[in-house]
Amino acid sequence: MKKVIEFDEKCPSCDGTGLYVGMGEHSGAAVVCHKCNGTGCHRFVHEFEEFSTLKERPGIKRVYQTNPGIGIGEGNGHQLEDFGGMPVAEWAEGRPFIPGMEMRRFTCPAWWYQSADYKLKPEWPECSKTLGNPFSRCPNFPMKVQCWERWDTEKGGGR
Repeated sequence: MKKVIEFDEKCPSCDGTGLYVGMGEHSGAAVVCHKCNGTGCHRFVHEFEEFSTLKERPGIKRVYQTNPGIGIGEGNGHQLEDFGGMPVAEWAEGRPFIPGMEMRRFTCPAWWYQSADYKLKPEWPECSKTLGNPFSRCPNFPMKVQCWERWDTEKGGGR
């Protein structure tokens, strides 16, 4: 069922003055605000469909907690499972993301949890050596399996 919210508000473009000053207007110049036609009053109208239930998104097979900037998909020798995550049916049932569902093959714990859940991001001294550089340039990145084992011991069990 479609619904509409409508109300008058102080025009956000001109701050209720009816006069707009942008990049092109300076030294005391203004133009009539196009959003409110110079009235200072903007009629806000938002049409929406009331939420009833989660809809299925056709073609989706697997869901990931986040994407830290990696191309995810099948092909080039990769399966969707290689990137962690869970089947879309399990996600739709409300299954939580748990340790082991991260993109462990492609990221380290610091890289992953920077996006997924910052409070779980490790703050290990050896990680600070990469400050300002991509995580993949960390000297420990080739041994990220050990970093994940450490993360599992220190943080993964308390989730």
